[in-house]
Amino acid sequence: MEIVYTGPFKRDYKDLPQNIQRALGKALGFLLENIRHSSLRAKKLPGTEIWYARISRGYRFTFQLDNQTIILRRAGTHDILNRERK
Repeated sequence: MEIVYTGPFKRDYKDLPQNIQRALGKALGFLLENIRHSSLRAKKLPGTEIWYARISRGYRFTFQLDNQTIILRRAGTHDILNRERK
């Protein structure tokens, strides 16, 4: 699988605390192995084609699947989920 990093994701990543950046790297490894990995708790946002997954207790990232490509959209606190629904 290929990963594509969007501009908003790259900006979000830079703003994350260093420990969350490391946790996100680990979560992306799990995502590449198995989208249903238990620590990700990946789910679709209702009414969209956007998925979200857990980085840590307070942080999430969003992505879309397009054939064999994972498109990373946003990363941050739960607020990103509200922004993705709009």
